[in-house]
Amino acid sequence: MALFICDLLFFLLPSFLLLLLCLVLHWPRGRCWTGWALAAAGWRLWLIACRILELPLYNDTRATEAKSPGGPRLICKPTALARYLLRHCGSLARPGLAGWPRGDPHLQTARSQLWEQRELVLQFTRDHLQLRDGGVVALDWAVGTRMREAAERRRKEPQTGGRTLGCFTSAPPVLLLVPQCWGGMTPHLRALCHQAMRQGFYVVVFHPRGTAGSPLTTARLTEFGDPADLEQAVSYVHSRLPSSALVAVSEGSGSGVLLSYLGESGSGTHLTAAAAISPVLLGQTWFETAMPPVYRLGALIQRKRPLRRYASSFRGLLDVDRALRCSSLRAFEEALFCSSSSSPPSGPGPPPRGRDPSAAWALGERAYPAEDWGGYWERNEPLRDADEVAVPLLCVCSEDDPLLPPASSLPLHLFQSSPFFLLLLADRGGHCGFAQQEEARRGPAGEQEEATGAIWSHAAVLEYFKVVADFLKAGEREGPSWGGPQEENLPAGLRSRSTNPAPLRRRRPPITRRPRHLAASREEEEETFTWRRSYTR
Repeated sequence: MALFICDLLFFLLPSFLLLLLCLVLHWPRGRCWTGWALAAAGWRLWLIACRILELPLYNDTRATEAKSPGGPRLICKPTALARYLLRHCGSLARPGLAGWPRGDPHLQTARSQLWEQRELVLQFTRDHLQLRDGGVVALDWAVGTRMREAAERRRKEPQTGGRTLGCFTSAPPVLLLVPQCWGGMTPHLRALCHQAMRQGFYVVVFHPRGTAGSPLTTARLTEFGDPADLEQAVSYVHSRLPSSALVAVSEGSGSGVLLSYLGESGSGTHLTAAAAISPVLLGQTWFETAMPPVYRLGALIQRKRPLRRYASSFRGLLDVDRALRCSSLRAFEEALFCSSSSSPPSGPGPPPRGRDPSAAWALGERAYPAEDWGGYWERNEPLRDADEVAVPLLCVCSEDDPLLPPASSLPLHLFQSSPFFLLLLADRGGHCGFAQQEEARRGPAGEQEEATGAIWSHAAVLEYFKVVADFLKAGEREGPSWGGPQEENLPAGLRSRSTNPAPLRRRRPPITRRPRHLAASREEEEETFTWRRSYTR
């Protein structure tokens, strides 16, 4: 009998435990204790997983959230535009970033690069743009989710109208997206594309040659900071929609091309404003800084994909097998673009084998590989021409970014001295993450919920474009400004320079190696700075 009772109790034990758990969860204090215990256990397990995967550990985001409720910091020169942004751009002051576990930097980074949201179903139509050297880049226009909607949107491309951003104009603005340097559409970029379309933007994605399924017609891949292809793509998009304002956003390592383009184009760019989410500001430092093994392996796989696909076309120009065996981003980049690591070497003189002389003329110095690692960054460092940037650029960074060097290495002197560079530094957000709290998504369904969004950086960047457009539109009443020069008000010798790309010129050393010293004080410069683009190129 005793044995039977013991077997019965053992059989009913799971039911008793389940009943006890239900009673505890119905008690408010019991729910609090249970949630705390589960969160603590999950945090401990996550710490063990990070140690096994050799991922860097950051402060507990729950403690960080309690210590710094003020939100991100806007580091910039105190100008009229900066003050206008602080007054009218609410997303800069109220990020509502998520805490742990959703706000963990590694989970945010993995989610932004790998996890696709099923509700974000977008459809693109592709244009192949042939470049001056015979290469081809792909431009993907976001046209909606149905073919009927795509055809209707293409028919309604505006040719006249104002320059105000958003859905309050007859000529919607064009948002040019620059993905990571290895190409492809990440879930992070797809979410930004979806949110921009809902706010009335025309969205086009720029894919470098040989990436995202675009054909590689020349035996040449794009160097990290080579803006020649992007410059031609910007001119093409502007010719398609000349009456619409053109803005650009880069993702991660794609900022190398965007920053180089802004520096080389100067005041001759067609862009009204630009933004960079988790940008690589110091290219050489990024390549030389050790990356966690998991991220390094993923980046190498994506970076080697175009070379592996067209290996037979590159065997006469470099040692493909050696490049594919590289175990670091620096070694791969050096094997691909530096003559000291390439086989066979190619120096000045006749163009490399398989390259047409006219194409070599169009490429200029980049028709030949750099002599060494230092020479490669003399012509490809993203901030080498930072003092020539003539449009406002917002950089959104986080202090716990696991893919970039520490935040202490950021060139803060550039943001504090240049009126065109603005740094929005958050205490957490990962790499292209910046997930918002779940409470931020509550509210009435429809446009209000979509305007809030689940990713804070997307809402901040899109609102930043609108506020900058309003600021520049107010300045247009007094004369030509960034919103678009009036040809008749410009001197005859400067009219062609305001519409054509900037001419080739000798490269300057990177801005990080040659700090710019200002002769006048900040107060004097602020009084004389009129926020109008100077056409001096």
